[in-house]
Amino acid sequence: MNPEHLFEKTLSSEQIFDGKVVKLFRDEVLLEDGSEAVREVIKHPGGVCVLPLDADGNVYMVRQFRYPFREVLLEIPAGKLEEGEKPLECGIRELKEEIGAEADEIVYLGKMRPTVAYDTETIYMYLARGLSFSEQSLDPEEFIDVVKMPFGKVCRMALNDEIPDAKTQLAVLKAKEMLKR
Repeated sequence: MNPEHLFEKTLSSEQIFDGKVVKLFRDEVLLEDGSEAVREVIKHPGGVCVLPLDADGNVYMVRQFRYPFREVLLEIPAGKLEEGEKPLECGIRELKEEIGAEADEIVYLGKMRPTVAYDTETIYMYLARGLSFSEQSLDPEEFIDVVKMPFGKVCRMALNDEIPDAKTQLAVLKAKEMLKR
């Protein structure tokens, strides 16, 4: 599956930015033909997203402003992994923080790597069922609206380019397929 001739050997690596969420590296690599190339790599701690589905077939989503796009987007609850945190723990935490929910059952849907050419981020996806609700506990600087929608409508929106967020699209479609079985 991983032909060795395609691997690139790192010759040098220089961190050129150290941010709150990401770190940027400029690496020099040796290619299979003996030539050298430069790779810019964003190192990200990874994240989790959770599709909360209630017994009536409704999904709880969040609407929030996404600064890079200058848009308010509709997404499923999600967040960044903290250092040493396991993905499932992060998913449980984010579900509680963002929509004030706890789940009796959390099913792993898989992982995705949204930007494989220059970013190390991996997002772990879950489906949460058996929901019970209390108060949200949003992080400072986090402002979101919770939106309850029928799962069928969310699936149609994902397919009709009405939800541009990749993690939400993939988790919704994976959950739809899993629930058919």
